Amino acid sequence: MAMTPAARGTRPRRPAGLAWALWALSMLGLASVAWLDQLLRLAGRPDLVRWTGLGAASAVVTVLSTATAGAIVAGRRPRHPVGWLLLAFGLLLTASWVAGGYLAYGLLARPGALPATGAAVVLYSALNVSGAPVPLLALALLLTPTGSLPSRRWRWVAAALVAATVGGVLGTPLDAKPLDPPLQAVTSPLALDLEAVPLPVRLAYDVAGGVVFAAFVLGIVAAAGSLVVRFWRAQGVERQQLRWVALAAALVPVAALVALTASLVGGPAAGAVINLVAGTVSWLVPLALAAAVLRYRLYDLDRIVSRTLAYALLTVLLGGGYAVVVLGLGQLLGQDSPLVVAAATLAVAAAFQPARRRVQQAMDRRFNRRSHDAARVIEAFGTRLRDQVDLDTLTAELLDAVRQTMQPTQAWLWLRPHPPR
Repeated sequence: MAMTPAARGTRPRRPAGLAWALWALSMLGLASVAWLDQLLRLAGRPDLVRWTGLGAASAVVTVLSTATAGAIVAGRRPRHPVGWLLLAFGLLLTASWVAGGYLAYGLLARPGALPATGAAVVLYSALNVSGAPVPLLALALLLTPTGSLPSRRWRWVAAALVAATVGGVLGTPLDAKPLDPPLQAVTSPLALDLEAVPLPVRLAYDVAGGVVFAAFVLGIVAAAGSLVVRFWRAQGVERQQLRWVALAAALVPVAALVALTASLVGGPAAGAVINLVAGTVSWLVPLALAAAVLRYRLYDLDRIVSRTLAYALLTVLLGGGYAVVVLGLGQLLGQDSPLVVAAATLAVAAAFQPARRRVQQAMDRRFNRRSHDAARVIEAFGTRLRDQVDLDTLTAELLDAVRQTMQPTQAWLWLRPHPPR
């Protein structure tokens, strides 16, 4: 049966519409969390507020980047599971925050003001305490960039992640431990009194909890390790796709080290540093996954790294030069003299272009070697072009320059013949 153009045009829109509807639901959840926090402040319980300072910014950036990347991938490639996994991660994370604010207001701030607070406690304990959204992100790493497992031998990793998620969601509400601060006064209504059950049942529950936790940790580590295996075996386009994810993944241990150092040092700024680091990593990984799946600007990674490092180093050099000039002239002319600021500004402005050129060349030689070598080949060919008159020699040199810069599989040069006189 022939399909009309109208029918062909409406079918691809359904997955995209569903993806963006889920994205809108995540954004509505963020607005609900902010509204519940405002209700808690008005009720005189600011200690129960979930989002404060950089923590709020980190949470919003996490959900916004994850849900947006998931909606774009699911809308453009609906059969690829990574987009839907990212959307589910953002939705579950938002749902746990909404449930936390809901039960905080309905149970602690204004008891009895909201219905179904017991269900909110169960939902919050199942999603937040068990870390249910995290295995979804691990599954996304396991299926990047092809949408399938690296091989059949990796099925146990996917099974472990799914089993750990299901076990945590079902088993955590049965735990009698109180919730995490600031909700430590609340326990799950489904909690079991393990002291009243027989010893074999208690031991079985503890063993099951340990198995679920071990599967949770090992599954996440193995999912991250699958990217290393893929990158080691990949070639061509797939290797370029994985470079984006590798760049984002390389920042995770750096961020963890910074957060650990901040927690050990302590002080009032430790929490702000940890939230800032967590927020930075949380939006880099989903965007890297989306770029890898959609094959967006695959071959520009070297250029991006080179430009980022160049401008970061240039900022440090010019900022240091500005400070040196201000301090040096300040000793001679006085700290309040307007000539100090004017002279420092002019010095930095005069040094900007030469410094940028030299720093960029140094970064290209180190991190963007292909572009640097291509520029040198083209410059050398242009120099020889001014002195070369033999057509056969010029043809050979042109083809050689094309091979060195563009690296094509094959190259030909066609010269239009002169018409007979």
